[in-house]
Amino acid sequence: MSRIQSTFAALAQQNKKALVPYITAGDPHPRHTVDLMHALVEGGADIIELGVPFSDPMADGPVIQRASERALVHHVSLGGVLDMVRKFRERDEKTPVVLMGYANPIEAMGIETFVDRAKSAGIDGVLTVDYPPEECIEFVALLKSRDIDPIFLLSPTSEVSRIDTIVHQASGFVYYVSLKGVTGSQNLDIADVTRRLGGIRSRTQLPIGVGFGVRDAETARQVAGIADAVVVGSRMVQEVEKSTEQDLIANVAALTRELRNAIDSN
Repeated sequence: MSRIQSTFAALAQQNKKALVPYITAGDPHPRHTVDLMHALVEGGADIIELGVPFSDPMADGPVIQRASERALVHHVSLGGVLDMVRKFRERDEKTPVVLMGYANPIEAMGIETFVDRAKSAGIDGVLTVDYPPEECIEFVALLKSRDIDPIFLLSPTSEVSRIDTIVHQASGFVYYVSLKGVTGSQNLDIADVTRRLGGIRSRTQLPIGVGFGVRDAETARQVAGIADAVVVGSRMVQEVEKSTEQDLIANVAALTRELRNAIDSN
C-alpha cells in the first residue's frame, strides 16, 4: 500500500477529508521550497502537490504560470525538484508528495530514469497533465511497479467511457477538475460538482479529490462535504506571490491552518 493509499485509509477511519495544497517547486526561490513543504504539513496538509515548473503550463491559469516563470528564472529543473523532495524526506518520511507537471521534462529525462529517480527521492504520486491514459500504459506500469500512484484528471466533460478508462489505470486517488478551464478560473457550482461526483463514485472506489476552483476556506469546507480531498492550488500560490521573504513561511502555514480548520468543521 502506497503512502497515498495509507493516508486516505487513515483519514477515512477518522471520518476526515484530505487537504492537498499545491505549490510550485522553486517559487519564489529554490531555497524556500523545502521549508514551504514543511510549513504546509505543520499547517495541516495531508498530501503535498508539488508543481514542476514548465515553460508552457497549458492547464494552469496566470497565477501558476507566473509561479513557473519565477522558478524558471532560477533554472529549476525536474532533477532539481526531485532533489528538493529528497531533502524534504530527511525530516518527513510520512507525508505523501505528488508531482504535478507535464510530459516534456519526463521525456527529456527518460521515463525509466525518471521513475527510478522519483522512487529514490520519495515521490508517492505523479500527475502528468498531458499524458492521456491511452498513451502512457508503459509509464503507468513502471510507476505502479515502484509503488508510485499514477494520478489522472477527470473533468466536467469526461464521458462515461473516458471515466472507465481513467479509473482502471489510476491509483491513489482521482483528481476531478471542477471547472471548464484553467486553474484559478470561475467559481464552483457545488450542486453540479456533487452530481458529477456521484457519477464517478458509481464507477470507482478510489478517493476523489476536487480542485481548480477552491478559492477560500468556505469553498474548501463545501468541497470537503462532497469529496474525499480538497486540492488548493492558485490560492496557495497567490499567498506565496504576495508574501515577503520574511513572512512567507508564516503566511503559507497560516493559510493552510485556515483551510484545515474549515475542512474539519463539517
